Amino acid sequence: MVKQVYAISCINVGVGPGGTTSMLARIAIVDFRGQTILDTYVQPTMKVTDYRTAQTGIEPQHLYGRSAVSFDAIQQHVANTIKGHILVGHSLWHDLSVLGIPHPAVDTRDVALYQPFRNALRSPNHVIGLQTLSWQLMCRRCQEGEQNPLENARAALDLYRSDLRDWEDAIARANWPCALPPSTFSRCYL
Repeated sequence: MVKQVYAISCINVGVGPGGTTSMLARIAIVDFRGQTILDTYVQPTMKVTDYRTAQTGIEPQHLYGRSAVSFDAIQQHVANTIKGHILVGHSLWHDLSVLGIPHPAVDTRDVALYQPFRNALRSPNHVIGLQTLSWQLMCRRCQEGEQNPLENARAALDLYRSDLRDWEDAIARANWPCALPPSTFSRCYL
């Protein structure tokens, strides 16, 4: 099986006292070329106490309307889509946590944790936001208004593709079995 590359981004609302616990509200997945694989709102499984509308743009009608999909259906669909493939994103541990889906660390490419990006911005011990990474490393603006998971997934994907060869070479040198084969590089649109 040939490993595909997918980028993911989740937008969350708050549940529980003060709305401090994150719950999935919208999710987007794009393929290696940035084409939309999934972009949908997700029905809440608990009472939403903070829609975080100023940041997320999410309002009750998005989550309770006909176009919102059940959490269980999304969880299963995403798990099936990413299984056995490379997953790219920013702070993937958070997205996978709200989804309740495990994914092998060797198959993740988290731009928030990628040390060469952190070193380039002279913050080797800190997680750098996607907006800052995109601007500083690609002169690309993102997240200027409400969060858009498609925009975020594509920005993370573009960051990954900007250093794809070095990233995958480092994984190959570490003898991880998940490194993309060099023939993949010729298909990259950097």
